[in-house]
Amino acid sequence: MPRFLRSRQGQVLSLLLIVQIAAFHAMPRSEAVPLARPFEEFPVEREGWKLLADVPIEEEVQALLKADDTLNRVYQDPATGAALSLFVAYFRSQRAGATTHSPRVCLPGAGWQTRDARVVPLVLPGGRTIRVNRWIVTRDANRSVVLYWFQTSRRVVANEYVNKFYLMLDSIRYRRSDAAFVRVVSPVEDGRDAVAEEAAVRMVGAFFDTLRTFLPE
Repeated sequence: MPRFLRSRQGQVLSLLLIVQIAAFHAMPRSEAVPLARPFEEFPVEREGWKLLADVPIEEEVQALLKADDTLNRVYQDPATGAALSLFVAYFRSQRAGATTHSPRVCLPGAGWQTRDARVVPLVLPGGRTIRVNRWIVTRDANRSVVLYWFQTSRRVVANEYVNKFYLMLDSIRYRRSDAAFVRVVSPVEDGRDAVAEEAAVRMVGAFFDTLRTFLPE
């Protein structure tokens, strides 16, 4: 037996994988859950944020992503005038190999380097607190603040492995594996990371409740 499988960590991980595989095979074929509302209805203006561009997803990117529904827009920050991007990839089911992707793979593959990665709490309007990933990424002379997380109607999760664990539980309990990946990108100007991060946080606060109405209950 390999040394890894003799460790407690290896045994727990192996057990989780076995349970997840069994749960996925036990799910009915019709478990795909559509959006509550199509992304075409997503508002072009919200709390002063105005749509600048609705960016189509390239065919080769969509083929790799395998998302069922996507939102890829650029909005203007009413406070600074900066252009921030909001990207949402929704998966009706993760049974057939399509699954939420991690920027830990996608961004380096596109030439971006991570300078600072951490999980931070965000306090939303109304007092709710969520935890999201906050990255500083660079490519050539470009620098951006990235906030991202995984979301369903039931929870917001930052950690990829915790997200997979909840996917397993939802597959068993609810017979569904729908989920969304949400990402906000705020460009850094003149090395002012804090200003860019504040803009990203404002964008999350402006659109978070709206996005929830599009995800299925």
